[in-house]
Amino acid sequence: MDSHAVATGALYGYRNQKSSSTNNFFESSVTLETFLFYTLGAVSVGSALMMVTRRSPVMSALYLILNFFALGGLYLSLHAQFIAFIQILVYAGAIMVLFVFVIMLLNLGDEKKLNERFSWKKIVGAGLSFGVLMELIFVFAFSKANLPPSHFEKATDIGTVENIGMQLFTTFLFPFEVTSVLLLAAIVGAVVLAKKKLN
Repeated sequence: MDSHAVATGALYGYRNQKSSSTNNFFESSVTLETFLFYTLGAVSVGSALMMVTRRSPVMSALYLILNFFALGGLYLSLHAQFIAFIQILVYAGAIMVLFVFVIMLLNLGDEKKLNERFSWKKIVGAGLSFGVLMELIFVFAFSKANLPPSHFEKATDIGTVENIGMQLFTTFLFPFEVTSVLLLAAIVGAVVLAKKKLN
């Protein structure tokens, strides 16, 4: 009777220890940040696939907006606050407005004109996509390359608007100004092309 009680107590203690270790494992490994990261990653991949497989350009634009918001959430989960808000403001705001205007201006009522027949271009594109996918899987799963050390603990300070602005106007001032000149030239070119007659 005593040996039976000892065995029962040992089994009960082992179960409690196993359940507590399992709970501690899930509590330590699955955090809210990790859950949001994988959820937003799944949403971004799913919305991208839905965007390229929809026949309606309006539905593709809506899925593209969802993809932009999911990417913004991913950047925010990686403590890149500036990139996250720029992703939402510029891409989900300004760029998508341009896409919607193009869809509205073009006459896309006849969907037969948008249908593409099976050609060798699709085979080449599918082969190249599969090759890039296999290369990425090999690099991340089987490669033993020495990657540079991660500075994730400093990401909260690096991803702020203050730090990025300091880097842009000190270290990367010349590339920033060259980009500004190129954008100005593009705006002037767009205005000249849009005008029918120059006074």
